[in-house]
Amino acid sequence: MPHVTVVQGTRDNPVFQVGGRSFIFFRNPRPDAVDPETGQRYQDVIVFWVGSEADKHALVQDPTSPFFTTKHFDGHPSVLLRGSRIGELTRAELAEIIEDAWLARASARRAAAWLSEHPPV
Repeated sequence: MPHVTVVQGTRDNPVFQVGGRSFIFFRNPRPDAVDPETGQRYQDVIVFWVGSEADKHALVQDPTSPFFTTKHFDGHPSVLLRGSRIGELTRAELAEIIEDAWLARASARRAAAWLSEHPPV
């Protein structure tokens, strides 16, 4: 994706930005995202911005989906994914979620330029 920069977040976790706006980042372990069996905080949560609440709902409504959310993210246009489950996505699915995250945060001009060169299928 064009115009992407990577900055270091807390604990040196990478934060991917477009135009200074984060669209993907690796979250620090938090008490709202824990293994239901052990109670241990997930160490591998990745946050992806989405375009809308409807997009978010579409990704998290299936309980078998690797995407999830927590109360902390209620009203926030993003979904969570455990890094350990990323292999459940095809390369095309992962590319689509990354592109959608970028489009959600890119300027209107950059998004329009990208979409004119890469029309949605």
